[in-house]
Amino acid sequence: MAATGILGGTFNPPHVGHLVCAQEALDQLELDRVTLMPAHTPPHKQVPEDPGADVRLRLCELAVAGDERFAVSNLELRREGPSYTVDTLRALHDDRPGDELTFIVGADMALSLATWREPEEVLRLARLGVAERDGARREDIAAVVAPLHDGSRVTFFDMPRLDVSSTALRRRVAEGRPIRYLVPDAVAAEVAARGLYRPGAAAAGPSPIREEHPA
Repeated sequence: MAATGILGGTFNPPHVGHLVCAQEALDQLELDRVTLMPAHTPPHKQVPEDPGADVRLRLCELAVAGDERFAVSNLELRREGPSYTVDTLRALHDDRPGDELTFIVGADMALSLATWREPEEVLRLARLGVAERDGARREDIAAVVAPLHDGSRVTFFDMPRLDVSSTALRRRVAEGRPIRYLVPDAVAAEVAARGLYRPGAAAAGPSPIREEHPA
């Protein structure tokens, strides 16, 4: 049995903010491993300049290569249709029923928990590991969770403030600016080698950001 954290997202591209979040969750929540879970078709909110799910998967693999604390799963990429969290957690339980799962989210995402598909089931299948950031208080999150669960399945960890985002990184590449030190070196090299995010670069079509919405 393992204590496994799941960090989902589009990872377009993965950056140091993702890795610091994974590391802090692993350390503070006493996890054995954190798995990055690139989304195939999350429910809504589209992201432009998507190089394709297979490319984003490869970037994630490069981002964590050599660090045994982290892994990458293609579970959502293998499944057709929207990538609902509850379906992902069910599949993980079927695959490794003895594991204790922690689904890692930012505080802003935790505040939207009531709008996710089957939120009570999400909390039954996994505890919620919430990265605390400015603008979202524990009390506000507790109020959201109260109608769904007694709160014992929600835990918090501190997240250093890092002003880096995938959107900003794509913009920097398009402007011909460097992204080294904002992403792992292997990710920067792969972005350059593939010509990703440059003006006129081919995209696989828009890929939505992970965000739950009512079923």
